[in-house]
Parts: sequence; structure tokens; C-alpha cells
Amino acid sequence: MMKNRYYFQLLVSALLFSCQSKTTSDQGDAIYFGGPILTMEDSAPHAEAIVVKDGKILFTGKKAEAEKYVGDKTELHDLQGKTLMPGFIDAHGHLTSRAGMESAIDLGAAPYGTVNSIPDMQATIKKYIKDHPMPPNTPLLGNGYDDALMVEHTNPTLAEMDAISDTHPILALHASGHVSVVNSAMLKFLGITETVKDPPGGHYGRDKKTGKLNGKLEENANFMALNKLMTMLPVPKVKPGEESMAIQNLMKAQNEWLKYGQTTICDGRSMSESIPLLKEAAAKKLLIADVVYFPDYDIYKDKIDDFKPEYMKYTDRLKLGGFKFSLDGSPQGKTAWLTIPYLVPPVGASKDYKGFPAFTDEFVYNGLKKVFQHGFTAQLHVNGDAAIDQALGAFKKLKEEGVYKPEMRATLIHVQNSRPDHIQKIKDTGVLPSYFSTHVYIWGDWHYTSVFGPERSQFLSPANSARKAGISFTIHHDSPVTPPDLLTAVYAAVNRRTQSGRILGPDEKITPMEALKAITINAAYQYQEEDRKGSLKVGKLADLVILDQDPTTIDPLKIKDIKVTETIKEGKSVYKQKI
Repeated sequence: MMKNRYYFQLLVSALLFSCQSKTTSDQGDAIYFGGPILTMEDSAPHAEAIVVKDGKILFTGKKAEAEKYVGDKTELHDLQGKTLMPGFIDAHGHLTSRAGMESAIDLGAAPYGTVNSIPDMQATIKKYIKDHPMPPNTPLLGNGYDDALMVEHTNPTLAEMDAISDTHPILALHASGHVSVVNSAMLKFLGITETVKDPPGGHYGRDKKTGKLNGKLEENANFMALNKLMTMLPVPKVKPGEESMAIQNLMKAQNEWLKYGQTTICDGRSMSESIPLLKEAAAKKLLIADVVYFPDYDIYKDKIDDFKPEYMKYTDRLKLGGFKFSLDGSPQGKTAWLTIPYLVPPVGASKDYKGFPAFTDEFVYNGLKKVFQHGFTAQLHVNGDAAIDQALGAFKKLKEEGVYKPEMRATLIHVQNSRPDHIQKIKDTGVLPSYFSTHVYIWGDWHYTSVFGPERSQFLSPANSARKAGISFTIHHDSPVTPPDLLTAVYAAVNRRTQSGRILGPDEKITPMEALKAITINAAYQYQEEDRKGSLKVGKLADLVILDQDPTTIDPLKIKDIKVTETIKEGKSVYKQKI
């Protein structure tokens, strides 16, 4: 290998000397060689070298043929055994939500965090209060606690939240984003009294014996509280000439995605405050990656026409990708809508508890019809099998009516509690499933022992069944539910191994190459950008990622340990690992 690189560089030097008359149009800006190059193109899945010119791929193929593109300004990048492949594409995440949590107290559990018990959670928030002196009644936001992973396997009670502070209002957001717990001071701060009524698609938790509020907020009750709180949190002062804290946090979040190798980022379910923030960042030329956003349909259903000029067109790296519907909740938070009861119901729920829908069948059908008739596509959050049934029922009817056409590429997001009969229905309706495969690794044990049970948990994120049916699928990370970490999602899809080592659904394992396609060329197809992204092909954008190891050849159990060493957007390095 070293000898081959040596001779290649000697030859390049000779070419530089002998070809000074080469026209600028014939010269590449950069050539990459010296390591595995995975193209994601079936006709030629591997290459020895690629040439980049003006932010696009000029050549891919043999090293010897790449030499003719060397000019006096061509940069030579010897990969030194590292692996080059297309930049990762975020098929579903929440960029602005992650930005909004940049200032929150980190309450994440292992493997990404350290808050593994309720006492850990209490101590973490108490330490924050001690280290950040503030006036009484200043509200606090924590993010990422996870009863599925904490040793108690239960949500903190109102008394346990009150034990943290009786003066500072506290809201701790569940890792799923669909549930939160608050203390009494926060209930008072938000004006939530004992007479409060459950909103449609949401619940205020109550003590089963006393009927009083227990501090748990689910789905729309949680979203209403969180949205109100976000407008009331203290805003740190910025220095004159600096960007607002919201913009700074958005840039921090963008950098996280770049660190994890993504050159296209998703903002799913963009809320009313998110879209102006994204547009401000775009107008200021602050977006380094391409960002595809999906406004929440329920918020914007009366303003759909306003978005037409932005649909499927990038302006300063920002593009409207369609509208987002959220039909149910979280399986690990036990708010997803099922047809069969949860194996272990949440505290206070009956044995026949199946979660609940966010919308009626009529609302989903009419909403999708309106979106499709206006020429847009949609993403639908569906976790429980009842929610999947609701979505597929609406799609079937709309397709029969000629309103929905498969070329619109609407996407079912998560599809966790899928059933075998869903596969053919998904294929028949022509929608695309996007699997949150990391669930098998992070929450697989919880699904096996508490959420779905041994049988249903085998069919979580059934990527191989989709593959065998000829369905194009993608894989996502749903950040900030997890960090924007697609390599761990690939690891989970390939190995189907939980944190305890249990294998869930061995028949649903896919190969590393199939999983990598799900975060590159398939994701480009989902976004209707396969003609310019997702593979290393002449004419496509030079969106690239360099990895320290080859995911297709190393021990599959080590895939989640692979590091991104560099991320390149249209030929320009936008992240480089510090050595």
C-alpha cells in the first residue's frame, strides 16, 4: 500500500511538471485516493480515486485515470487507509429542537449520558442551581431523562421533583420529547391548576388514588407547557455585534450534525418559532449544510399556500421538504398508539392501556388530502401499529382517489411497532418507511421486558422485510432523542443487538452496505435529490465523509465505534477531527 502511494505521488509530480499547459477546465480542484472509496453506486460500488471540481464530482474510478486531472493547483488527498464515501443524509431529525436544548440541563442516560437514576437526576439539577446562582422563581429546563434506561424504570414523582427545589420552577423533558415531569413550582408558574382539562391528544398525569396532578405531562399537554415555557426562559445577554443566542445555539447544533458526518440536515415538525430562525440563518449565509424543513401541519394548515414558492427549492441552503403530521407518541415513553395493550402499562394506567391517537381518522385523511392537492409531500410520525394503520388507511383511500401518487414519496417516520402485514400495505400504497433503528440498541431491552414483550419487539424497525419486498427505506437518528449519530443507527440495523446483548429479530438484520445506502442514496431519494446527492457519481455534489475505518469490512460489532475524521460539503472541508 505504501509503495503504491509513493509511486502514485511520484507520477503526480511528473505530471505536474509535464502538463503545465493543461487548461483550467481539465484540472481537478482535489483528488482523493489511498483508501477504500464506497460510491453507493451498484454498477461500480468501489473506486480507487475521485476527482472534485467546482464542488462537484468530476471523475470516479481508477487511480491511473484520475492522474490526467492533475494540474498545478490540484490538491492531493491521500486517505492513508481511511474510508471515503458520500456525506450522510439526515432522513429525519429536529435541528431547531436540538438548538433549543443547547442551554438545557443535560439529563441523558447511558450510553450517551450519565443520569442513570432519579437521585442522579436530582443531583444533576441541584448542582446546576448551585453552580449558576439565579434569582428565586427563575425557571429551569432539563432535557433527556429516560425512565426506560434509569434503574427505577419509572418517571420521577411530583414529590421527587419538589425535592430538587421548591422555589425554582423545573420542567424535565423526557428523552423522547413526548413526555415531561415538573415540580409544583412549575405547575404554578405555567398556570396549571387542579381543574385543568386534558387537551385533545394529550394528558395531565394524576395520582390514581387522590386524582390530583402528579407532575407528569404527556403529548399535547407536554407540548403546550414546553412551548409556553420556551417563551418565558431567561435569555442570556450577548455582546454587541454577536448573533442572538438563538442563532448561536442553532450554529452549535449544526456543528453537531457536521461532526457526525451529515451534509444534509432535517428539521422535522418545524414550529412557529423555528421557521423564522432557519430563514434568518439562511439569509445570513450561516447554513453550512443543506437543511430540509417540514412545518407542523396542525400549526400551518391554514397557511399552506404561503409555502409554495419554497417547495423543493434551496435558497441559501434552506429548502421546504413538505409538511409533518404527528399521529401518535413515543413507544419508550408509552404514549404511542397500539392495537394490543402495552406489556406493562404506565403507572396509573389500566391493563388494557394502548396509548392514544393525536388525531381522528377524518382529520388525517382530510389533512393529507389538502397537502397533496396543494402539490406538497408529507412526513408522518407513526410509532404504534394503530397509528401506522391509520396512516396506511388514509393513503390507501387517497391513492384510490388519485390524490396521492407514489412519486410524491411521502414518508412514514419511525414505524417502530410495525406488523408483518404492514410491509405489503406500505409497498402497495407507495410510501417510504424511515426506521429509527437505534431503538433496537438503546431501548431494545425495555421494549422486550416492558413495552411490547418478546414477540412484538422482534419486528421493531423491520428493515430486512422492507428490503426483501423491494421497498426503498431510510434510517434516521431523530436527534435530539439521540445525538445526531447515524453510525450507531447503522450498527443497530446491522446487528440488532440491545445494550444487554440480546438479539431482537435476527431475521431483520441487514448488511452494512444496505444500511449505509439507507443514510445516503436512499435518503437522497426520499428527499427527491437522488440526481445530485447520495452517491459518488460524476456530476453529483462533492458531499463527502471520511471515516477512520471501513464499515463494510470491520467487525460489525465495532461499527458504532467508527469515527468521522472529516466532513466535506461541496468540496470544502466543514469539519475535521482534532488530533
